[in-house]
Amino acid sequence: MIDKSIAEQVVVLRGIFAENPTYLALERQFHELLDRRRAEIAAGVIYEARGIALIGTSGAGKTEAVGRLLKTLPPPENKSVEENTCEVLSFIVPSPATLKFVGQTGLREIGFPLRRDKTSQIIWDMFKDHLRDRKTLFLHLDEAQHLSSHETQREIQSVINTLKSLMQNPQWPVGLILSGTPTLKTILNHDPQLARRFYPIKFPALNAIQDTDQILATVNYYLDQAQLTAGNDLLTQDFAARAIHAADGEYGLLIEHTIDAIENALRRQQSTLDVENYRDWFSKKAGCLDGINPFHASSFERIDCRKLLGGED
Repeated sequence: MIDKSIAEQVVVLRGIFAENPTYLALERQFHELLDRRRAEIAAGVIYEARGIALIGTSGAGKTEAVGRLLKTLPPPENKSVEENTCEVLSFIVPSPATLKFVGQTGLREIGFPLRRDKTSQIIWDMFKDHLRDRKTLFLHLDEAQHLSSHETQREIQSVINTLKSLMQNPQWPVGLILSGTPTLKTILNHDPQLARRFYPIKFPALNAIQDTDQILATVNYYLDQAQLTAGNDLLTQDFAARAIHAADGEYGLLIEHTIDAIENALRRQQSTLDVENYRDWFSKKAGCLDGINPFHASSFERIDCRKLLGGED
């Protein structure tokens, strides 16, 4: 039987966000653009909007970072803001990411699902009108790399023109936050006019030499939240290197792994977190023997941690 109290503790841990340099850069840039947009509205002037491109590989923590950002959105200074105002609209780019399907998804997320089929142009005109009516300042598109999955130059240009039209709307310009994998750069760099409207923020891969202190501090942070102490073999440079490799250099995955290892320790009724907890959890997760477990193997750098069974074939 699952220990409900442990399951509840893990849920709490997964809801905790550990700030990092990339998130802080995102937060600063977003608040600068938000303050500027609110000031323009207060002054009754209209300028074309700007955007942020948050780029990182799968597991870097992009979705969690934007989610945290939107949860801490400062309230408008204007006390008379209408209740149906939606300053930031966020949704995942659907697949297939045709312009029509994305526009339909946007209308549904803003509370206006289509009842009849319409052309892509009409759908996006309607979406822009609803963004204006809801006083939306920013539109966040997660998994935005899907927008560049079109095969023809004409389709790519249509996507680019649509994004620019949102930011240049003479009645109500909307800023964009695009989060996605590195292939997102394909669409941004396709048109210099689009690229210059974005501030790029990249989730860099973790480095075992440069980022050891940050990794150990993050592990310590989650230990404090779980009320556990670190074992003698945990907060070392060797452990940090193994943890980074196991997460394929992705900060978000490293946090997931740490929470899973903490759950392993809690179920063993331990008061400390040891490397053995990471080793045991990874063995179950990847279905691998100790020889291809990055928390045990001597030559752990050769293990492909993205594959089940450590890519043993």
